[in-house]
Amino acid sequence: MKYIVWISRVIVGILFIISGLIKLNDPMGFSFKLEEYFSAGVLNLPFLMPMALGISIFVVIVEVILGVLLLIGFKPKFTVWSLLLMIVFFTFLTFYSAYFNKVTDCGCFGDAVKLTPWESFTKDVILLVLILVLFFGRKYITPLFNTKTNWIVGGVALVACILFANHVLNHLPSVDFRPYKIGANIEEGMTVPEGAPEPIYEYAWRFKVGGEDKIVVTNGDYPSVDGEFVDVETTIIQKGYEPPVHDFTIEKDGEDFAAELLNEEKLVMVIAYDLAKSNYDAFAEVAKATKKAKESGYRVIGMSASSADLANRIKSQYGLEFDFYFTDETTLKTIVRSNPALLVLKRGTIQQKVHHNDIDELEF
Repeated sequence: MKYIVWISRVIVGILFIISGLIKLNDPMGFSFKLEEYFSAGVLNLPFLMPMALGISIFVVIVEVILGVLLLIGFKPKFTVWSLLLMIVFFTFLTFYSAYFNKVTDCGCFGDAVKLTPWESFTKDVILLVLILVLFFGRKYITPLFNTKTNWIVGGVALVACILFANHVLNHLPSVDFRPYKIGANIEEGMTVPEGAPEPIYEYAWRFKVGGEDKIVVTNGDYPSVDGEFVDVETTIIQKGYEPPVHDFTIEKDGEDFAAELLNEEKLVMVIAYDLAKSNYDAFAEVAKATKKAKESGYRVIGMSASSADLANRIKSQYGLEFDFYFTDETTLKTIVRSNPALLVLKRGTIQQKVHHNDIDELEF
């Protein structure tokens, strides 16, 4: 039992630290995932949505600290009880999400590792078993250091987490796992490679035969049935290949200009997924930077999911010398974790990407 507890202790501790650090690298992204869970269509807890960012930071720091405390064997009773309560909650959450098909990605490992809902649930069940081993064998969890050293290690880990969270929130994630990272070409990210798996659908055809319903299931072909067709239900049984970049458009007046704009030799994108929630103080710097960019031969566009009326008011109020185009809000949130932010592109390849606090670092 002692050795089983040791193995479980190492596995659980390392997994919690890795999972926590990946999300701590991008707490804004994890907060978007929590907003999805809190939405009316999932847990229906809309009052928690404004607190999603604070909750995300708290949860990921707790996750890292519990992993550290487990590895050093400090406060084993508190640590194991906390781990057990946390994993029970997340196991319920991932089961609910998988069974009712509510959230397609739990965000357990941020954008670094994508898991399907059932994969997430399976992962949590395995962790639950390992933590139960720790719970019933907690007498074998002994500290690696003396009490003073354990307090120092735990305190240093906590301070480091807080400082790191503050840094990435005021700049950008230190490691970008998304398909819009610097060096990525957006058009190439939208390409489906030749021979990529295609989705497989199942069709349940309903006919009236002799006054009774008859269901015929096929994978696409219209069945030969001597009866009156009523309706058909389509179910996807296997997803096909989905390119890393999808749902990417740059629209104005109902027309998509993405292909044209991504072919620009010099392009600056001002990203503001929701102008109503933007940091307005930053637009003065945005105006200066974009004016300099235009003088250097760059084409400048704004991209937002906000209304044209609000975009025009912001443009007029802050003297912005560019037009805003419409892009899906989720896509904009994925592109960059800042509102607003600036991207510099060359023929669709992202050359620079900065938080609004780092606009002065741009080079034109």
